[in-house]
Amino acid sequence: MSGLYLDNAATTPVRREVLEAMAPFLTSVFGNPSSHHELGDAAARALDDARRRVAAVLGMRAGDITFTSGGTEGNNLALKGIAIAAASARGARHVITTPIEHESILESARYLRRVHGFDVDLVPVDETGRVDPAELTALLRDDTAVVSIGYANNEIGTVQDAGALAAATRTAGVPLHLDAVQAAGWLPLAGTGADALVIAGHKLGAPKGTGVAAIRGRVPVEPLLHGGGQERGRRSGTENVAGAVAIATALELAEAEREASAARVAALRDEFVAAALVRLPQARLTGDPVHRLPGTASFTFAGTSGEAVLLELERRGVVTSSGSACAAGSDEPSHVLLALGVDPVVAQTSVRFTFDHHGHIDPQYLANALTSAVAAVGSAG
Repeated sequence: MSGLYLDNAATTPVRREVLEAMAPFLTSVFGNPSSHHELGDAAARALDDARRRVAAVLGMRAGDITFTSGGTEGNNLALKGIAIAAASARGARHVITTPIEHESILESARYLRRVHGFDVDLVPVDETGRVDPAELTALLRDDTAVVSIGYANNEIGTVQDAGALAAATRTAGVPLHLDAVQAAGWLPLAGTGADALVIAGHKLGAPKGTGVAAIRGRVPVEPLLHGGGQERGRRSGTENVAGAVAIATALELAEAEREASAARVAALRDEFVAAALVRLPQARLTGDPVHRLPGTASFTFAGTSGEAVLLELERRGVVTSSGSACAAGSDEPSHVLLALGVDPVVAQTSVRFTFDHHGHIDPQYLANALTSAVAAVGSAG
């Protein structure tokens, strides 16, 4: 496409290196890794290698890695799988999450309450989207099965203090599941202290339909998919070898580039944010101004229409979004912004810019385009 694509939190293009790495497993090395012949053995070796490579980046063991179809499935497996296993083993029927999570976590929690009789507590967030570990500690119970929290928020980019949250859950003996879909490639994934970590390939330059749920082997998990017992019994079904190779390759590349790209992009983001806030008095930055993803800048523009601003930006060659691409067809105010205390009318004026890891943007050009777009909406109104 032509123009400036700034919706990378929704999805990213597949990297050339990833396409080249996965191509043999879509063509010549096409065997089923469960088959006992050379084609199957070759596929199994590639799958094992991909699992080992992913585990190395995540700071986990190869046996902890389950390849999935993406972030939604991974979050379902981590939250439902750990919770239901805990209920079966010790009668634990309590889960904790926050009101700003991705729908795959919030809907899974509602499912557990509706179908399995779980209690669900939402630990509050402050006006920037951060969780106070002390407030999480206050909600932990003897029958808490799992705590499920996003490492970095998909709409506002706020980053949680994963180490402090992990310390709180570890003291209570409760597994911590971190949704790291947005964090991957921007933040360290090893050493978080989490017992479960979920990533999605298409946020990293791998194809859609690829993902990982890394759940430590000591944590019991009830599988969502039953069948032939693939993925060490945690996810039955013939493995997507090409997809596993793709996400392993993308993850390694992103990790190798992470520190340099995060610093470079954060500087560009800060310049853009500063220029936008100076030129647009009605603009308000949403999320934590310091503890945020390097590539995320999200605003509200009171007195405008967020959708109208998006259309004006696209006319100027800038493609972005109002928030999560996963809330399909919803015209309701963002549940994330509402949880931060943003007025519902103002919440519908939100616009999110999410940069790629290469930082090929001119912050002043982008601020000019945004200023022009907001002015056009104001004059039309």
